[in-house]
Amino acid sequence: MAKRKTKKEKIVDLKPKAEKITEDQLKRVQGVIHDMNRFKMEIGTIETRKHSLLHTIAGLNDQLTLIKDEFDREYGTTNINIETGEIKYNPNEQTN
Repeated sequence: MAKRKTKKEKIVDLKPKAEKITEDQLKRVQGVIHDMNRFKMEIGTIETRKHSLLHTIAGLNDQLTLIKDEFDREYGTTNINIETGEIKYNPNEQTN
């Protein structure tokens, strides 16, 4: 870059400054920003789905608590084999 000193020791740039970036640079930066925005949107969609699924799980946990309460009232235990339905009573407890 050509520069020279004036009498007041001021540095003057003799080359004109660019007013715009190149078309290639503009397309590259626009592409990267577009991709970032797209992925941020996708993350938002995933987080929204996650939030919905967490609410569903909370509802299922509530249902499971009600079922456990029912088993406890009816059988005196919630220790049930979920594959066979076998009730496992605590041997230290008296049965009715």
